[in-house]
Amino acid sequence: MRYTTLSFMLLMPVLPCIHAFAQNKPAATEIVQKSQEAFYYSGNDMKSNVTMELITADGKKRTRVLTMLRRNDPGTANQKYFLYFHEPGDVRRMAFLVWKYPEKDDDRWIFIPAVNMVRRVAAKDSRSSFVGSDFTYEDISGRDVPADTHTLLREERLGDADCYVIQSVPKAATEYTKKLAWIDKKTFLPLKEEYYDAQNQLARLFTADKIENVAGQGGKKSYQTATKRTMKNVKSGHRTDVTITRVAYDIGLDDGIFSERSLQNPPQQWIK
Repeated sequence: MRYTTLSFMLLMPVLPCIHAFAQNKPAATEIVQKSQEAFYYSGNDMKSNVTMELITADGKKRTRVLTMLRRNDPGTANQKYFLYFHEPGDVRRMAFLVWKYPEKDDDRWIFIPAVNMVRRVAAKDSRSSFVGSDFTYEDISGRDVPADTHTLLREERLGDADCYVIQSVPKAATEYTKKLAWIDKKTFLPLKEEYYDAQNQLARLFTADKIENVAGQGGKKSYQTATKRTMKNVKSGHRTDVTITRVAYDIGLDDGIFSERSLQNPPQQWIK
């Protein structure tokens, strides 16, 4: 008892420091929220050219070339996305529209030029493949933070970056049972994500392969942007490599661009 008391007395000066450290460490949900903001919300709006290479395990490639437009709704966490496909011929003129809302199902539409038809993408299809790639519809615009239970597992280094390692477990059934994310402590960009299936086996792997600092319009602000990204189906060996070029932020996109009408009559000045 004497030694226990003495040990406690020696620890007393250290306890406030430990308590302060614990208080200053951000909560897991806060980290995930900041990561969503860094990855999906940079700037007031954004335009970019996107090349997707769909690569089989034996190296065969299919390519998709598209323009992506995104606008944040001022004063809320709502967003709108418009994607227009240029190549190849079988998807040319196909367009995809998302109205994203936090904490409720997003509205999604797709225009299929082969049948000249606009159709809604049901909420249940949000985790299905996006145009045959290893990304899902939900991956394009992001998953709602409250949809998962988030836990900070540890902090560790990934390459040159100090990261938070976050475990996210879906509250409702989906095609994966948990996700582990390595989130850069400096930029809050997700550098790696692992998706596990019902057998607790690694099913999909996301990596941010190149990060660039992109200046917004007027040069007043700049934004860290993952300009090369990969999503791999670990079990099949199929992967999708994404390269993002001609990224522009804060360019003044009008809300009217993001309408069902634009799916069949796209805004030509913005998709070139």
